[in-house]
Amino acid sequence: MIACLLLHGYTGGPYEIEPLSNFLKEETNWHIEVPTLPGHGRKLTLKNVSHKKWISAAEDSLKQLLAKYDEVYLIGFSMGGMIASYLAAKYKVDKLVLLASARKYLSFKQIFFDIHQVCVDGLKGNIKKNKLYIHYRKKLGGVPFKSNLEFLKLVKFTKPYLKKIDSSVLIAQGQKDGMVPYKTAYFLDKEINSEEKEVVFFERSRHLICLGEDKDTLNKMVYNFLSKEVAHP
Repeated sequence: MIACLLLHGYTGGPYEIEPLSNFLKEETNWHIEVPTLPGHGRKLTLKNVSHKKWISAAEDSLKQLLAKYDEVYLIGFSMGGMIASYLAAKYKVDKLVLLASARKYLSFKQIFFDIHQVCVDGLKGNIKKNKLYIHYRKKLGGVPFKSNLEFLKLVKFTKPYLKKIDSSVLIAQGQKDGMVPYKTAYFLDKEINSEEKEVVFFERSRHLICLGEDKDTLNKMVYNFLSKEVAHP
């Protein structure tokens, strides 16, 4: 039996990766687990929640799956990608998928372009149709400054574990990502020592890669990567 653990990003929730998790549920008989990390979800309650709690919650979910299933795959989006990398290094999971993993963050060139587009839509009276504005407006005021520091601590803590990963890895990155520069995929490819690695770029995708225009292609690619050679003689 196979299980797949999917981890969402910072200030997000399972909804960020829902199209992918639903696709895997429909196409496989695997057990699909998508936990909500402490303080996250549709309504953020991040005050006094440390990065250690985020890691611990994900680790507890993984340990439960490892105890019950023959094979376990890990999928991590953004911050979840860094947590998944740490867990893959520590527990030697079968396969690892990193989606816009937050090894590096903030592409100022893309952020400037996105802000410009929001301003243009605002002047045209189309601000309520701008998906980027709608997504991040909901988070304004809901993220304590200390939580951002905890995010930085998490990235710093998990980064050294990248070189200890030996699972098969698929690295996917959107080229219009304003949060995680697309060149981050090259850093991951260089730092992860796995013999089997695939790096894929999606031209139309921003940071929320599972919700973007390339989501259907991404879903099939992740499924194909995880499905190949899963049968044992």
